[in-house]
Amino acid sequence: MAFGIYIHWPFCKSKCPYCDFNSHVHNNIDHSRWRAAYLKSLAFWFNKTGDRVVDTVFFGGGTPSLMEPETVRVILDFIRSHWDVSSDWEVTLEANPTSFEVSKFESFRAAGVNRVSIGVQSLNAHDLEFLGREHDPEQAREAIRDAARIFDRTSFDLIYARPNQTVEAWHEELSEALTLSGGHLSLYQLTIEQGTPFYTRHVRKEFIIPEQDLAADLYDVTQEVLTCAGLPAYEVSNHAKIGQESRHNLIYWRYDDYLGIGPGAHGRVTLNGQKFATRDHRSPDIWLARVDESGHGSLDFEAVGVESRFQECLMMGLRLREGIPFERLVMQISSDHYAEVSDFLDMCAVQHLIDGGILEDQKETLRTTPQGLKCLNSVLGFLLGRGSAAH
Repeated sequence: MAFGIYIHWPFCKSKCPYCDFNSHVHNNIDHSRWRAAYLKSLAFWFNKTGDRVVDTVFFGGGTPSLMEPETVRVILDFIRSHWDVSSDWEVTLEANPTSFEVSKFESFRAAGVNRVSIGVQSLNAHDLEFLGREHDPEQAREAIRDAARIFDRTSFDLIYARPNQTVEAWHEELSEALTLSGGHLSLYQLTIEQGTPFYTRHVRKEFIIPEQDLAADLYDVTQEVLTCAGLPAYEVSNHAKIGQESRHNLIYWRYDDYLGIGPGAHGRVTLNGQKFATRDHRSPDIWLARVDESGHGSLDFEAVGVESRFQECLMMGLRLREGIPFERLVMQISSDHYAEVSDFLDMCAVQHLIDGGILEDQKETLRTTPQGLKCLNSVLGFLLGRGSAAH
């Protein structure tokens, strides 16, 4: 079983209007105190998981490229000096294309980062402004080129299904993205999340996102262009050349274990044969105070019951184009003496989706077809008894 560590940096220079992540804008950050807090938290978790081999580390946020490189260095040094780590471990850091952050790339590389994921979001100036981004298209291009020169592996994000976006314009933007890509692209459809400024503006009809049919066309052209270019979707929103997949994110989707450290970070970790859901306090100030007092910012661990394990494993695994081996599902229930996947999954519903071209059963692996990935939420709802599946 692979094992990863997620480090959450909760600060941004500004809050993007579409973002519902746990991120905050603070002008004065005590970097030395945050360094000490991360090390205390890591020490807490080492005492519980020190026998594991660390395969990946992911610095997410927020905007972790706003961290001081020294913070990244001491975190990675601590992990290397305590846990065993894979000889080819993957260390990813999320970054934005502003000149301040790009200027630190060399220092992050020297600290031990070997993969960077850049939050570009658009190569169109008007849409960058709409999305509340602080960079322009040329800064994005320069950041991608600089990252490719410095890091072993790179990726960048784009958001599509933006207001007034056409299939032709998105095709053109994808074509440019491919000329810049180092082998991995994350392509997300714009969603309007409650609690964000975009939600309020959308309710007021200040802007309109593409209707369902156009959004589906934008998704289809995404799959067509990226597949033809040798970057097929290996997950619903992620495309890569073979060997360039995000190994850290695969830990999530394959339902392996990972630690979540930092304000609001979630984890899934097996202790003494029991899978636990972990969660750190969301507030940066309270998280720091908790770490100072008790050595960690975690809330009470929650044992993940057999049914929840099965459902989480199924939901994550069906996001992957490789699918989910039935053996992985069996592993979630075997400790509770359940013998059959059918105790938790309606096999008649599975067969119905197979007959409809939504799922396929290949060599003991349940896999979502390309058509099924387009309606994954409906598929999961149908399999778990929450509604009807789309065809």
